[in-house]
Amino acid sequence: MTIVKQISGSMVSIPGNDIDTDRIIPARYLKEITFERMGDYLFADARYNPDGTLTDHPLNDPRYVSASIMVVGRNFGCGSSREHAPQSIKRYGIRALIGESFAEIFAGNCMSLGMPAVSVTPDVRQELEGLLSDHPTIEAMIDLDDMVVRVGTRDYPITLPAARRHAFLNGTWNFSALLSANSDLVKATAARLPYMNAFRGPNA
Repeated sequence: MTIVKQISGSMVSIPGNDIDTDRIIPARYLKEITFERMGDYLFADARYNPDGTLTDHPLNDPRYVSASIMVVGRNFGCGSSREHAPQSIKRYGIRALIGESFAEIFAGNCMSLGMPAVSVTPDVRQELEGLLSDHPTIEAMIDLDDMVVRVGTRDYPITLPAARRHAFLNGTWNFSALLSANSDLVKATAARLPYMNAFRGPNA
């Protein structure tokens, strides 16, 4: 189980509010049976013209090609609960998100990938966007211990639900690893459940 306390890297800002999961990863790509190529399809309809040429989307801007932190607006990840959306962001190379607010299921799916989605005020979001416009390669550090994002000499306060923060700081965000680490307890619990033993009871 991996503890997540600090995430550092350059940033990219995605403009707009209420960006839903269908815009993050269009539905036609959900037919793939693995998540391996999801990063290739991130914001596909916004990044490519019908003839396949590139648009002026921020992810196509060479100044932000190495970004690992995404700055977003209000209610990011709304719409359907498809886990492909955070998978596409993670597999593109983004390690954390900073936004005004996030759809609840989307933020939970981000947590299960070890990718914090932290919230800031609209004023902080605007300031970060201004910094990026003037200094495209400026780096930020999200600190979940101190609950700030550090950019240059400035500390900006962030928020994150207590349960998610606890999961990141204690390494319990990875449910698969958590189950594996407690496999004996899982088996013992299963043995006590009647429907796992054809309703015969644990000692039958």
